[in-house]
This record gives sequence, C-alpha cells and structure tokens, in this order.
Amino acid sequence: MKIKKDIQIIKFAAYGFFKNLRFFDPFIILFFKEQGILYFQIGILYGFREILTAILEIPTGFVADSWGRKYSLMLSFVSYIISFLIFFFFPYFYIYFIAMLFYSLGDSLRSGTHKAMIMSYLKIKELSHLKVHYYGFTRSWSRRGSAISAILAGLMVFFSGSYKYVFVASIIPYLIDFLLIMSYPQYLNKPSNEKTNNVSLKIKFANTVKEFLLIFKNKKVLDVFFNSSVFDGTFKSVKDYIQPIIKSYALVIPIVILEKEKQSVIILSLIYFVLYMLSAYSSQYSYLLKSKFQKSSTALNISYLLGVFSVALIGIFFVSNIKLLAIIFFILLYILQNMRRPIAVEIISERVKSGILASGLSAESLLKMLITVITSVVFGFFM
Repeated sequence: MKIKKDIQIIKFAAYGFFKNLRFFDPFIILFFKEQGILYFQIGILYGFREILTAILEIPTGFVADSWGRKYSLMLSFVSYIISFLIFFFFPYFYIYFIAMLFYSLGDSLRSGTHKAMIMSYLKIKELSHLKVHYYGFTRSWSRRGSAISAILAGLMVFFSGSYKYVFVASIIPYLIDFLLIMSYPQYLNKPSNEKTNNVSLKIKFANTVKEFLLIFKNKKVLDVFFNSSVFDGTFKSVKDYIQPIIKSYALVIPIVILEKEKQSVIILSLIYFVLYMLSAYSSQYSYLLKSKFQKSSTALNISYLLGVFSVALIGIFFVSNIKLLAIIFFILLYILQNMRRPIAVEIISERVKSGILASGLSAESLLKMLITVITSVVFGFFM
C-alpha cells in the first residue's frame, strides 16, 4: 500500500535517517582498543552507561510528556554532541565516564519520545488506522541511515587510519537533526490530549507520573510490554553473540588483497550494510505481516513464537558447530524483529494514553534493557 507522504512525514523519516548516521557503531570496541583501553575497562564503561540509562529512562520520559517532546529531543542531541566531543578530544579512561554520562542522558531523553510524536501526529491527522504503514516507513529510513553509516564509517577509517574521526563526523548529522526537530510544529511538543497551557510544569509532571503508574494495572498493556521486550531483549543478546561468528567468516573471504586490518574494515562495513538494508525493507513492509491476521496482537504473538523457534535453532546450530546455519537463522530473526517492531509500537500506542506515551515507551525500553542483561548472562553461560 502506498501512503501519502506530506512534509511532516518526510521530516520524521529524515530524522530517523540522520539519527542513525552513528559512524562509531561498527567500530566502537576497536576505537577503545586504539586508545589503549583494556577489555575489562570497556566492560566497566558499558556497565556504567547501561546503569545510568536505566536510572534515567523513566524520569526522562516524564520530562518529555510534561515539559515538551521537542525540547526533550533537542536536549538529547546536545547531550550526544557533548559526548562525541569528549570521546574525540580527551582520550582518557576516567574522562570517558563523563562522555558516557552525556551519552546515557541523550539516549534516555530520546527513547520513545519521537515515536510518541509520530503517533500523536497520526492521531491529529486521523491516520491512526495506518500506524504500522507510517511507522514502518519512517523506521525503514532509520535502518537505511544505519546502512549508509556503515559504508561511510568504513571509508573514514580506511582512509584516515584511525577510528577516532568517526565521533567528530557523527556531530554533523546530529546537528542536522537538532535543527530538524526545531522545525517541527509546536503542537507536536505536547501530547495531543493536552487541553491547556495554563497548568504549571510541576502539576503537569505530577499528573504524568500519576497516569503512568496506572499503566501497571492494565493487563493488556503489560502483555504487549512483555511480548515486545522479551523478543527484542533476546534478539539484542543473540545479536551480540552472533557477531563474532559473522566476523570470523568475513575475514576468510578473499574479496580484496589488502593488509588484514583494512580488509576486515571493508568486509565488516559491507556486512553491516546488507543487514541494515534487509532491516529497512522488513520495517517498510511490516504491514504485510499484519495483513495476514485479523488482529495486530495475533501477528505479534505468532511472530513471537517464530522468534522463539529461531532462537532455539540458532542455539542448537551454534552448540553443534554448524555456524553457517546459525548465521542464516540469525538473519531470518533479524528480518522478523524489524517486521514486528512497527506492529508492537502500534499496539502500545493504542493501549497507552497519548499523554503518557513517551513515558510508556520508556518503560518498555527499560524492561527490554533488563531482559537483555538477563539473557546475555544466560547465553554467555551456555556459550
């Protein structure tokens, strides 16, 4: 189905594209190693970032819903840019904690906020029945951004000979996104059901917290939270453990005759590009999965069971050392995860009040993070 793309929908898609030009993503571990950071220290930095993000996740959702979603996103990009500058100019382990603090603040301020704005916009334009189509379209451009990012990042590292330039380069798309968010109409700054601007920020915040707590008395909301979070959290864990296998296969492919390190940069960039493009098309056509069932919840439940089956096969093939089949089923899981995400967001937006949607999506994100930690430990034990 072809959807009507007005200027605001194009802005939503452009936001996702530039937001995912995170040139540091494919090479972050290699950057830390280049700076002389030990794996143990990298683990400490990652743990610090995850704990901070978990602590800030829900409070910053309240901030977005009560203070303003545009303001929250703009502050998010300022935090990211400060983080990138610290990583680039101050190559010291202890200073990196400050960089991680600003990065966590950026992540928590952004998480769920833009999705809430898209859902509000569709509600205002009476397009709520096409949530999967529109969100799938905007998400597909996020994944295309990731694909282009992987290629550009590989070229940067290849020609500069250093990983640190990926951080300073990431500032440019984030500045563009800052300006893009500024151009959003003011009515998207607040929830679509907010009737007055004469209420103080303190009262708005208190009302947001009160309504948010009522979410946890709604069984239908909790059901979709757990369905979405368990699937996505498990996927993220599997993704982390399967990547070294993909890398090991990539390095034995004689695509170019170069020194080993530069060859790995090129091949890994190409692999990331293909995976992200697959995810882009999976997101864009997620409505096809939904169309196979009468209810969106049925599509989500069936895809959940398919995901469980895929994860089980990945584990069996990995333990049996049939790693090529493990990679194939991981790619299928990757496609499935991106097809079901727009459906999950649609259901959440229908079951959570629009006035607290950013907070609700932040809660889902926090639950996903906790499940990722648990499943990562379990998979690590059996691997």
